[in-house]
Amino acid sequence: MTSVDWLREVPIAHRGLHDLNRTRWENTLSAFEAAAGAGYAIECDVHLSADGKAIVFHDGTLDRVTGRKGNIGEVTVEEARTLRVGGTDDHVPTLAEALNLIGGRVPIVVELKGIPGRDDGLVAAVADDLASYAGKAAIMSFDHHLIRLFGKDAPGVPAGLIAEGLRDAELEAHFSMLAYGIDFVSYNVHHLDNRFVKFVRAKLGLPVISWTARSVADKATSDAWVDQITFEGFDPRAV
Repeated sequence: MTSVDWLREVPIAHRGLHDLNRTRWENTLSAFEAAAGAGYAIECDVHLSADGKAIVFHDGTLDRVTGRKGNIGEVTVEEARTLRVGGTDDHVPTLAEALNLIGGRVPIVVELKGIPGRDDGLVAAVADDLASYAGKAAIMSFDHHLIRLFGKDAPGVPAGLIAEGLRDAELEAHFSMLAYGIDFVSYNVHHLDNRFVKFVRAKLGLPVISWTARSVADKATSDAWVDQITFEGFDPRAV
């Protein structure tokens, strides 16, 4: 396991420090610059581009963010540079562009978005981008098929499980992923009081962060049960 105690240090801006997509959109270089400038850690999402690179984007389809039809996995890096996000001047960036911009000023946590059958090589692509990055960085995913590849395709990169749920079957599935040497957990802020989170923190001593706090009440819940929040839509330092 790799130490990621730095996850506990500062709040994590969900998809960067955006303004709920009014003028500064999620997962853009503008949102990452705003977060870095404010001293917040950054969470971002990546998919695999059509030409095998890690591209920063949340949805599987293009329409909500770019107004274009199609799937993100069909877009090349060159085409991504032409896609305007929310009608702004920001384009869809690669992970390499994001890392170059952040430059180690604040930590970054990269969520890998799996699409079975269309994500072969995603873990390796992210690991390749992080190989020469000197800043604090970690990867994580909901997708168990990707987490099973972390040790092989991204050796030495701090890695986490994103999870949610309170039912026994859900919790047991999360426990099964501990066999893959995860270094931290990110859990739904509305499902925090559960035996899996307690075990990870108390028995394993691993950091647990929450997603996604969108209010002062969410922050209070997170503070009561885990080590740090992933937030959006409010300033956690102002409360």
